[in-house]
Order: sequence, then C-alpha cells, then structure tokens
Amino acid sequence: MSMPDLKQRGRELAAQALTVIARERDPSAAIDPESLLLETPPAPELGDVGIPLFPFAKILHMAPTAIAVRAAGILAGDPASGTVGVFFAAGPYLNLHFNRSAAVKAVLEKIVREGETYGTLDAAGKCPLAGRRVMVEFSSPNTNKPLHLGHLRNDALGESVSRILKAAGADVHRVNIINNRGIHICKSMLAYQKFHCRPGREDTPESLRVKSDRFVGDCYVEYDRYSKSPEGAHAEEEARALLVAWEAGDPAVRGLWERMNTWALNGVMQTYRRTGVSFDTFYFESDTYLTGKAEIHKGLESGLFYRESDGSVQVDLAEINLEKKVLLRSDGTSLYMTQDLGLAVSRHDDWDFNELVYVVGNEQQWHFKVLFYILKKLGYAWADRLFHLAYGMVNLPEGRMKSREGTVVDADDLLDSLRDGALEEIAAKGREDAVGDPAVVAERVALGALHYYLLQVSPLRDMLFNPRESLSFNGNTGPYLQYMGARLASILRKAAESGVSSAAPAEAAPLLAHDTEWELVKLLELFPAITLRAAESLDPSLLVNYLYDTAKSFGKFYHECPILGADGPALVRSRLTLARSTLTVLRSGMDMILVPFLQSM
Repeated sequence: MSMPDLKQRGRELAAQALTVIARERDPSAAIDPESLLLETPPAPELGDVGIPLFPFAKILHMAPTAIAVRAAGILAGDPASGTVGVFFAAGPYLNLHFNRSAAVKAVLEKIVREGETYGTLDAAGKCPLAGRRVMVEFSSPNTNKPLHLGHLRNDALGESVSRILKAAGADVHRVNIINNRGIHICKSMLAYQKFHCRPGREDTPESLRVKSDRFVGDCYVEYDRYSKSPEGAHAEEEARALLVAWEAGDPAVRGLWERMNTWALNGVMQTYRRTGVSFDTFYFESDTYLTGKAEIHKGLESGLFYRESDGSVQVDLAEINLEKKVLLRSDGTSLYMTQDLGLAVSRHDDWDFNELVYVVGNEQQWHFKVLFYILKKLGYAWADRLFHLAYGMVNLPEGRMKSREGTVVDADDLLDSLRDGALEEIAAKGREDAVGDPAVVAERVALGALHYYLLQVSPLRDMLFNPRESLSFNGNTGPYLQYMGARLASILRKAAESGVSSAAPAEAAPLLAHDTEWELVKLLELFPAITLRAAESLDPSLLVNYLYDTAKSFGKFYHECPILGADGPALVRSRLTLARSTLTVLRSGMDMILVPFLQSM
C-alpha cells in the first residue's frame, strides 16, 4: 500500500469512526471522508498524519478532545485499522502512526522499479504534464558585453525550470533572443574604431589574448570613459551616426558590426557550454526588430488601436488600469513592444506552444502585463498561457554592478574565482589524490555552489550572492549536496567491491524500523510531488530546499544507523537499499537544479 493509499485509507477509517459517533444522535448521519483535513504533525512522536477535529464539535455536540479520545477507542477495536497503522488521540486531533513496514515497502518498490524516472511519474505511472508544450525564453544577452552575475541567475532559472518541466513530462523548447543591435552595440563599435584601429594594425581578442566577449565588453567600458572626457563631448552623436549608418546598410559599418557580434557571441557560447546551459532556437534582434508592424496595423484597422494627432499609433490601457501606450512612433518606427508582439506571434508559428514563459527581471513586469493584454485583444487564444517568470536583482557584497563603468563581475571571472576557492578547499582537506583530477572536480564544485545559491530562494526575491558562503561544504549549499552524493556513491562502491548487494524492498522493509530511516523514507516518497509543484509554480527553490532536507536526513541516518557496519548481513543489505534509493533521488534532483553530481570529493 503506497503512502497516498495509506493516507486515503486512514481518512476513510477516521470518517467511519466519526460516523459511528454521529449516528448515536442521528441514525442517518454520515461523515464524508473528504471533509477530513490531513495535516503533518509538528513532531515525529505525534505521528505521521494529524486530523483536526474542531470542525466536528458542533456536528457531534462534543469537545474536539473528547471526539479524539472516542474515535481512537473505536478504531482500536477495528481490525482493519491495523493494516494502516495506529490511531491515537493528541489533544483536539486524531493522529495516526502509519504501518511503517507497508509504507517503506511501497516507497522502495516504486523507486527501485522506476529507477532514474522516479520523480517524473505520478501515482498512475504517467508523466503529469504530458501533452503540455512549453516554450521558455531566457538569457537574452546583449552583444556589447560578456555574461555577468545577473545573467547567471537568469540562466540558472531558465535552464532549471526547463529541466523540471521536462522531468514532469512537458515538451519543452528553450529559446534565446540575442540583443545584437541598437545604440549600446554602436557604442562598443565606436570605441573599437577609436582605440583599437591603427594604420596597418587592428587589435583582436586573439592578438590581445583576451576572451572574445570580454574584449567587446572592454570596448563598452572604454566608450563610457571616452564619453566623460573633453574629447568625447560628442560621443553620443557619433554613436547615433553609426546606428543610422547600420540601419541604412552601410557595408563598412555592417562589416564591423558582424565582426564584433561574432566575437561577443563566440565568448557567450563558451560560457553557456561551461555552465551547462543550452537552447533549441536562437532569435536575433537584428532579424526581428521590424516585426510586429503587421500586428499593429491589424489592430488599427479593427479599432483596437488608434492613431494620435502626431501620427503615432497607441493603445488605450484603461481596462487594465494603465496609461495609454505608444506602439509605433510618429515616424513609423518600431519600439520594443512592437518587436515583442511580432516575435511572440512568429514564435508560435515556428513552434506551436500552448505556454510561453519569459524569464526576465521584475523591473519589466509592466511591459509584460501590457504585452499579454494586447496579444489577447488581438485574438490569440494562447495569450492566456503566457507567463512572466520575474526574478529579483542579484548583487555582490560590494554593491550594485554597472556594465558601462566596468563594475560588473563577469560570469567567467566569478566562476574562475569559485573554482580556485574550491581547489584551495580540496588542498586544505588533503583530498587531491582522492578526487581524481582536482581541477575538474573544483570546476564542478564551483558550478554546484553557484547554481544552488542562485536557485535556493524564490525567484522574485532580491538576493546577495556571497561567494565564500556558497562554497561551504557544510550547511545549505551546493557543495554540501555534492558531498552527500559522493558519500553515498562511495558506500555503494565499497559494498560492490565487497560483493554485498542490496536487498529486495519486501525483504528490507521490515528491518528498516529506526526513526531516522522512517523520516528518510517519508522524504523520498515526496520527490514526485515536489517535482510537480516546482514545475507548476516555475520555482526551483522548492526542489532545492527539498534536496537539502533529504541530504540532511540521510546524514542523520548515516550517523545513527551504520550501513556497512550494521548488525548482521540482512540489515546491511536493507540499509544499502535505502541508501541506493536516496542516491537515485539526489542524482535526479541535482540534475534538475544544475548541480553536477560527483562520484568522490
């Protein structure tokens, strides 16, 4: 009998006991099992399930504490209750200790049977989100600078949400809009022309031995310094002249733009590969910035939009309590809203999604509220399935970062720093020989530290990223999770080397009677439900915190219940089954939150 079955059967038996009490006053009375709430007691000694009896005091004309005592007495005399567990009164609650052996057997059998797919299937053995086609847009870098810490939070959210949705059965398509045109791009181009082009010689990332996107970002910083100098009094006009020339198709300007965009994109792609982030389709602003005009004209013809006296096209947003919004300028040129309208439509044409998730900072909440409203008004049925996954700002202890002033911490620099810190930790613990290639392990620890830290709080919250805290091997961190995974892998390796195998769940269940074993089993049983909740809420922090609780519970179990040193071979094999099941859950969950699994640490 599975844990959900035990809970439902416990609810039914409790309802039967309450019905017996009710019929003492009214022979036709009946208590509906679904009217009983099931709560998790605050302490293990109070059972596995608690049923509050306050709602039945008026119906039964008894105090809740008296109802609990009476119901527990009735159930104690019912042989059927023994298959579920032991009911007892706990103040105004009717509580239940489950039949542990039955529950443990059911949970372990499900994990062993489903293996790596455990957590992705519902109680009926089906993927709960099967049939849902979800497009996820994230990252959206500018090609005038490398990825930075803010991008890393965006990328971690987008990639993790995509993996969690896919694990829950959704068909996921990851897209990235590359912002590769505009005045900010021209500013980097202007700095390159002024400071890196000399007669007979032009600087390149290769000649300066600088990562290619970092080189372009350095040009952007150089522009900012130039614009603040006496020589740069007309810097803004010079950059705008480049933009005009670009839009006119000037061959020399277009050639420089293509060259610098290639540098920037090549560097960004290297960072994506390093962090394990990937996309199915890339869109480029240079291809899409004129899209959307047809949608605006369609709305204009239908009366949804109107033309102002200055010739601009606008929309009245009073229906959603907002001011009017310009959709086309008076000269007929596009805005970001115009582009996003056209891009949403063309994306749906490209890949027939029924949901589209935009992973974009919370400062753009107004923009997406308007975008979704307009698309709905234009008659697109899928507009009801658009979602803005907003997230808060992420800063370092030193304060807020600014790209043009060069105070941004590049993603690669941060990862290098975390990797070096992990190397120091490995050396301090004298583990160089035990971990294989220390540099490879340190890189994976760095990624685990970074992604875990960025995902452990709900997306909307602003956060302060503390590199030193993130690298701790103790507490609520990625390296702690990796350490517990490596410890589990080591135990199972040693067992295999000794020729000791795991027990079948039916054999193991009666022997796994310790309280810490039971608490761990109850956590393992929750994995599919937590995965589904994280998928439906688009919130990886639910999974992060669950994995920490599971790792911590395993640590307690490992401390209190020796595995390879257990009392007798049967208990050794039984605890190995529990250890292997725990490893199955940790490995699957860690992959969903971008924390690399390590065989040894």
